[in-house]
Order: sequence, then structure tokens, then C-alpha cells
Amino acid sequence: MSEETVPLTAGAGQPKGLLQQMEELMAALNADLSALDADLQGAGGSSGRGVGEEEAD
Repeated sequence: MSEETVPLTAGAGQPKGLLQQMEELMAALNADLSALDADLQGAGGSSGRGVGEEEAD
């Protein structure tokens, strides 16, 4: 039996290049990190202290 590899294809049936796949993954990662940052900023803002701030004695 022979194994064949099937390349990932773009919408028009063109194979995606590695660079294009990496750019899409980085864009998705950036969107996820931005959403996480917004959630953390919202949670941190309710206590009146930001990340990395220390309480004064």
C-alpha cells in the first residue's frame, strides 16, 4: 500500500504555503491573546490594582 499526502487547500483549491499557514495561525493567536488581555484587564480593574502593582505599607 502506498501513502499519499494531501496538502491543505485554500478556498480556490490552491495549496496553502507554509508561510500563509503560519500567518493565519499567528493572527488567530494574536486575536486570542487580545481577548485574554481584555478579560484580564477587566478583572484587574475591578480591584483597583493593575498587574505588577504592589500594595504600599
